[in-house]
Amino acid sequence: MKQNKENKERVTAWLYPEMIDNMNGLMSANGMRNHTEFVEKAVDFYIGYLGSQSSTTYLSKILLEAISGTLKETENRQSANLFRLSVEMSMMMNILAVGLEISDEDLRTLRGRCVQEVKRNKGRINMEDAVKYQQGLID
Repeated sequence: MKQNKENKERVTAWLYPEMIDNMNGLMSANGMRNHTEFVEKAVDFYIGYLGSQSSTTYLSKILLEAISGTLKETENRQSANLFRLSVEMSMMMNILAVGLEISDEDLRTLRGRCVQEVKRNKGRINMEDAVKYQQGLID
């Protein structure tokens, strides 16, 4: 909550030197200009914590925000990786298509078989099974 500087009151607090050292380190790491800004944020947080109906409710909100941020980063990374993988797959398919002469009917049949295989194996495919299929050893 923003308040006018004229409304502020001076408060004296005695802190251990280790606490002040920790405060100074956290201030610079979090872009705070002075001890007043640090103490205001710390007290504001603690008031919210104590004022909530249950401390677990307040901490749950904070944890939820942290988890949401982490999930968003993971989602962005996965999207980028899937895009890169799709590009590589497209390159590989085009290279294979140059050297293979396969009919449209054979391609449709293979796609249907592969869809069924991926569903059956829940996405776990391997080269050995593909080789065995192509050799007629498995259906």
